Amino acid sequence: MSDVLAAAPDEVVTNAIVQMVSLSAFGATGNLALITLDNGADHNRPNTFGPASLAALSAAIDEAQKSDAVAIAVTGKPFIFAAGADLSAMSFLKDKSQAVAIGDLGHEVFLKLHESKKPTFAFINGLALGGGLEVGLNCHYRTLATTAFTGLPECFLGLVPGWGGATLLPKLIGPENAVQVIILNALNNNTMMKAKDALSLGVVDAVYEPSDFIEHSVKFAADVLSAKKKIERKDFSKDSAGFEKAIATGKAAIAKKYSGAQIPSPLAALDLIKAAQSNSVRDGFAAETKVLADLVMSDSLRASLYSFNLIQKKRKKVEGAPKPALARKITRVGVVGAGLMASQLALLMLRNLKVPVVITDLDQERVDKGLAWIKNEIQKLVDKKRLSPESAARLLTNISGSVDKKIFANADFVIEAIFEELSLKQKLFKELEAIVTPECILATNTSSLSVEAMSEGLKNPERVVGFHFFNPVAIMPLLEVARTTKTDDATTATAINIGKDLKKTMVIVKDAPAFVVNRLLTRFMGEVTDAMDEGTPYEVADAAMAPLGFPMSSLELLGLVGPGVALHVAETLNKNLGPRYKISPTMQRFVKDGVKTFYVKDSNGVNTVNPAALALLEKGSTPSTAEQVRKRALEALATEAKMMLDEGVVSTPQEIDICMLLGSGWPMHLGGILPYLDREGISEAVCGARFHPKGVASLP
Repeated sequence: MSDVLAAAPDEVVTNAIVQMVSLSAFGATGNLALITLDNGADHNRPNTFGPASLAALSAAIDEAQKSDAVAIAVTGKPFIFAAGADLSAMSFLKDKSQAVAIGDLGHEVFLKLHESKKPTFAFINGLALGGGLEVGLNCHYRTLATTAFTGLPECFLGLVPGWGGATLLPKLIGPENAVQVIILNALNNNTMMKAKDALSLGVVDAVYEPSDFIEHSVKFAADVLSAKKKIERKDFSKDSAGFEKAIATGKAAIAKKYSGAQIPSPLAALDLIKAAQSNSVRDGFAAETKVLADLVMSDSLRASLYSFNLIQKKRKKVEGAPKPALARKITRVGVVGAGLMASQLALLMLRNLKVPVVITDLDQERVDKGLAWIKNEIQKLVDKKRLSPESAARLLTNISGSVDKKIFANADFVIEAIFEELSLKQKLFKELEAIVTPECILATNTSSLSVEAMSEGLKNPERVVGFHFFNPVAIMPLLEVARTTKTDDATTATAINIGKDLKKTMVIVKDAPAFVVNRLLTRFMGEVTDAMDEGTPYEVADAAMAPLGFPMSSLELLGLVGPGVALHVAETLNKNLGPRYKISPTMQRFVKDGVKTFYVKDSNGVNTVNPAALALLEKGSTPSTAEQVRKRALEALATEAKMMLDEGVVSTPQEIDICMLLGSGWPMHLGGILPYLDREGISEAVCGARFHPKGVASLP
């Protein structure tokens, strides 16, 4: 125990405070021992469980057991139940015995609730994730606040639910529902359960409003204790068909998510779910500890935790951002363009900035089409009950359109999303400068063109900034903020402030060709298409990166990006950065003949090769193996990343990592792109040195 406590020296201890609640006013006799979890920090820091916190909970349960209380309940501080294990402690664990000890300690403490002769209740009053939800699962009964979110995100992080979740949940709600919560939700961008979902799945027994949640929960406990309320539990141990179906569903989801790569944590979680059919609780817990210890002492987990911690850090702080006090207030926004990208931008700003938004385009038909799309999307939100009719009505009063750019005269921020042609954007900015105020920010959503070149000839080039979103705008979390040599601090600070209001994770980048994500993606995808042009069979080239577990193959990504955009960016980079960015004759033919995807879906929704694309492939005579394609693609990434850091496109390797994690779907389990290249020895082989020190996203 002392070794485990020493492993996490910076633990913020979650205290467990016991108080007695009389049940007489609720229709039952005796007292309820109510344990409140509270780390004493502000409300923004959730309760977590490190070794000292587990020891505190253990002592509180012992105190409650020794008291005259007829039952025990656990709840959290306002709005937060518990967010699970203290993940910051994981990096301190250097020996497998420590990992086993922390797993055993959690099980030992939580079993006191599960095996208690006194009925135990979890009053889940707020956020309950991972080990937090597992506290509840180890209790005999559970209530949940309507505003609370719950989930088991461990597989998303490279772990398994290791304090009872993988064993108890299949027994409680059945194998198929357990696979949904543990595997499918985690792999679907870490989806959490809303209260109604947790109730319908059987994860909790009752749901109450937060205003009088504790009172209703105590009444629920009193009714159970006095036999006024009976909770029926189903025995799923004989449902062999259900377990087989659930495991098959989980395996299919994992294969689809990671393109067939063997990713340890979700597969291990499936094994634990399967074993739960016949395992006793204690046998299941022992199996969880073994799996958990193996995962904790793996580079895969360190990589996932690096990714997770980096994302959390970059959400809060933008490297190199000017002082927020320099930001100007935004009261009116203009969007030039009414196509799909522009309409997405307008909707995002409309919903998040809560100010009037105006769109323009070349003719009224285009404007009307853009406005209709925005209104339709708002109605979809109402239909899904994600937006009230009243809120929708307020939004609709703030959106308008025109064919006359003079409507931007009072705008504080105007962003363009027109065709990717430099001369058109230069002409547009000169037109806008004659209309808007000198303080109005002019932003461009360009993906590859020079922002500074767009500002040439302007009287106020200091208010021009790149504001590069990724498609789909509402979902992709990254925003590249491109600062030119002339962009001033007030413009940059305002752009960062807007990005925060839009709930984006931002990286300030130098105004360099294609910034970060598109430059690396184009180089990476270019190596794959170059190999095809040289004669490598498409199926070999496209499968080259499959062992890494990307969410889609290179040619699937091409269909998402579009050959037109891919070719345009490649041509821009070829012109600005040189011949290492080759112009693919295959891509040129695709664009010329209007071929937009390499794959098409058959009647069963399965990818099949588009015959039109196949007919246009360059027929080279020097094929490569999949391993050779993978090697050259990864070496190209290392080379390009080194050049970008040398050029000052970004200031740190971490910023390249966050861009690729959030802008290109670089897999979480690999850590950042640069730690992966370090671990594989590619960084040193190609660049002569690692990008990160040893021990970053890997075992020391």
